[in-house]
Amino acid sequence: MQKERKWIIKDNADSEKVSRLSAELGIDEVLATLLVQRGIDTFDGARAFFRPSLSSLHDPFLMKDMDKAVARLAKAVDGKEKIMIYGDYDVDGTTAVSLIYSFLRTRTPNLDFYIPDRYDEGYGVSIKGLDYAASTGVSLIITVDCGIKALEKVKYAASKGIDVIICDHHLPDETLPEAVAVLDPKRSDCGYPFDDLCGCGVAFKLIQAYSSTVGIPFEELEPLLDLLVVSIASDLVSVTGENRVLAYFGLKRLNEQPRKGLEAIITLSKLETNHVSIDDIVFKIGPRINAAGRMETGRLAVELLTATDDQEAMRIGNQINDNNNERKNIDREITKEALDMVMSGKCLSHEYATMVYNPQWNKGVVGIVASRLVEAFYKPTFVLTKSNGFVTGSARSIRGFDLYDSIEKCSDLLENFGGHMYAAGLTLREENLPEFARRIEEYVKANLKDDMSTPVVEVDAKLDFSQITPKFFRILKQFQPFGPGNNAPVFLTENVYDDGNGRKVGPAGQHLKLELMQESQPYHQIAAIGFNMSESFDYIKDGNPVDICYSVVENYYRGNSTVQLRLKDMRERDEDVI
Repeated sequence: MQKERKWIIKDNADSEKVSRLSAELGIDEVLATLLVQRGIDTFDGARAFFRPSLSSLHDPFLMKDMDKAVARLAKAVDGKEKIMIYGDYDVDGTTAVSLIYSFLRTRTPNLDFYIPDRYDEGYGVSIKGLDYAASTGVSLIITVDCGIKALEKVKYAASKGIDVIICDHHLPDETLPEAVAVLDPKRSDCGYPFDDLCGCGVAFKLIQAYSSTVGIPFEELEPLLDLLVVSIASDLVSVTGENRVLAYFGLKRLNEQPRKGLEAIITLSKLETNHVSIDDIVFKIGPRINAAGRMETGRLAVELLTATDDQEAMRIGNQINDNNNERKNIDREITKEALDMVMSGKCLSHEYATMVYNPQWNKGVVGIVASRLVEAFYKPTFVLTKSNGFVTGSARSIRGFDLYDSIEKCSDLLENFGGHMYAAGLTLREENLPEFARRIEEYVKANLKDDMSTPVVEVDAKLDFSQITPKFFRILKQFQPFGPGNNAPVFLTENVYDDGNGRKVGPAGQHLKLELMQESQPYHQIAAIGFNMSESFDYIKDGNPVDICYSVVENYYRGNSTVQLRLKDMRERDEDVI
């Protein structure tokens, strides 16, 4: 059902820079091209890229209000005040809570954490949470991954005698909450050199600043980095600059010395120990941590991530794994219902935007379903349900279309909303739904440009199979960790065919497993996997040649490592590449 995609080969990098870098580093010109495309065109720049160093992390005190935050935290710790860490129920929020909690629990006895209920309280700081804090004697709340828009809630906390330190990474409004300190690198008056930290990253900078002030060596913070890489990968922030350094060392920690809770999830996900990748976090670890807040309570995720006992970690891990299996079943059911609604025209909108509504759907999975519908129809998509008397739901966008702006233009119809260009959440009264659907459709029609309507595969470079040598792959691996801003390179190889042993794999035979050869170089054979590409099987098994777009990955299976192509797209030989 996926829409046909357009292949775009990136503009050639400066050939002089590529040749010089290739000679200086002694690497293939294709690899030098990848570096130049990433803005790395000197030997020193390449060395810094391939050899990240924790010493290159920025001074946390460059962040606005950090001095105030550290002073207040130190006062609370020294005075044995009751401190509460308050975070969102998703991966970023629960890892951030776990990071600060793990650090502080060995330094103060008066500590608690709070994760709001997705269904009862919704996103962000809640009155219920503040009342609970007041009733338990809390005098300082540290919010993580939330709080930047909690103007009234911070005032309410103050009326209860509670100070607030905000650690957030979302875009602030013009007016900031009147908190003791507001740590957010996206503040317009904040001069911090890197503004794309995740919420867990901002929490880490607070702990880094506090530690340097009270004389705690940085080495004692390194066990926190496994939480940080899980957050960076799951929250889809850019894997460049400071995030790339933190992700690099976080991934190292996750593979070599993971905390007990993450070790349990790695085991339950059936991942290869010591070979966990960013993709494994995105597709296996992150969804399980998220499932706790979607299906039961985000507190479970924090209990898992702060567990100190193997048996306790595995007990909670099993519970969360069960949550994830339940989430997948519900996700499949709702996705099928939503697809049927669109195909039969029983939806609020489907010409320019996709909008579906069922008051019975589970609020915890509507964001996932929205992503599935984008894959199917490639339009800005809204999946809505009902919760606490209001219509609520999630929206997902397509390449280049500003979804957040479309929602903001309808703000007079909404109770609240939040998000960014490609993903958002919203709540409105049911009587406003028809007008909201009409105005969204109108906005998308007016603002959706023709080139946004076709999904794109961006190709970094053309490649022949003979170039995929052990040295080439060894250096390519050093481009990791991959993620936004440093995506896994996508290559194009033309005129390839299967050796005749290709087959369908997967529970429903939906994937392709192939052994590919290139027409011009039949002795260079390489394994390939094409997820959800089984519709091409009959064409390929007849020996017909295809052009393929793919990334080169390392496949671990039962202790053996092999090079494998992960197919992004394929097409018959006579089609044009743009």
